[in-house]
Formats: sequence, structure tokens, C-alpha cells
Amino acid sequence: MSVPPIPAALVDMVGRGVSVHVASRDARMRPSVMRGLGLDLDLAAGRITVFVSREQAGQLVLDLSANGHVAVVVSEPLSHRAMQLKATRATLRNAVAADEAVLARYLASMERAVQSVGHAPRMARAMLAHRIEDLVAVSFTPDQAFDQTPGPKAGAALGGQP
Repeated sequence: MSVPPIPAALVDMVGRGVSVHVASRDARMRPSVMRGLGLDLDLAAGRITVFVSREQAGQLVLDLSANGHVAVVVSEPLSHRAMQLKATRATLRNAVAADEAVLARYLASMERAVQSVGHAPRMARAMLAHRIEDLVAVSFTPDQAFDQTPGPKAGAALGGQP
């Protein structure tokens, strides 16, 4: 079985620094959403991992645990270019010390991204501050990808990706 590709546009965006929001829903279709504190792409496996704070994202973690449905929106602060990725089989695990390198790379990319729009790097450090023992890693293979950039193509499926 071949691995669905992670959209090339996402790989490009992540390299420049993207803001991440993670969402799910409960059994009554009520949404839960939280800022992601980190992002990692496993291109070989076709999997994406985002990190959220268990303390701040309690309902989101419960919803993801209950149904595995996840929607992740990534957006570039400078251009507002945005993409939404959806999956129905997300898995959760506690973050571990080995994840700190991923989180540090993500923080560095966000420091550059917020500087590109005129903010000090300390803004990114404040937004993404965490304790590793509080973080939950949410991993998924995208089933769907959509353009979410404001404008006439917002909501359009990304052609040929996943």
C-alpha cells in the first residue's frame, strides 16, 4: 500500500513558519479548538504530528481520544496563505523529551515568521511556551486537504493531494 503524500504546498509553508490550530468535535458535533504548539512532518510515513497542551486543550484531547477526527489549519503570518488538513484516525500519545528537538525547530520557524510581520521573537516564545510533560502529540495521515487562504479559492480541495 502506498503512503498518501503530504501536500507539497504544506512542506513549503512549514519551512517558512506557520501558525497551527487543531480542532475536533464531540458526539453532539460541538467543536473544540486550540493553538498547536508544534508541528512535525514525517514525509516517509505520510504522517503529520501536532502538539497541544493537555491543560489548555482538555476538551479537544477528550474529543480526539473519543473519535479520532482532527482538522488542522496552518497559516503563514506574512501572507495569510492557509491550508486545512482533515483525518478521521488521529492517534494521541504523551510528548517525550525526544520531541523537544521538533518543538525547538518549530519555535525557531515561528520566531522568524512573527519577525516577518514586525513582532519580536519573544511573542512566539510566549505563545508557544510549554512544559513537555503537559504536551500531547496528535499524529495523523491526512485524508483531505483544502485551500483556506482568504479569497475565491478558499474551501477548494487541493488537487491531487491527499
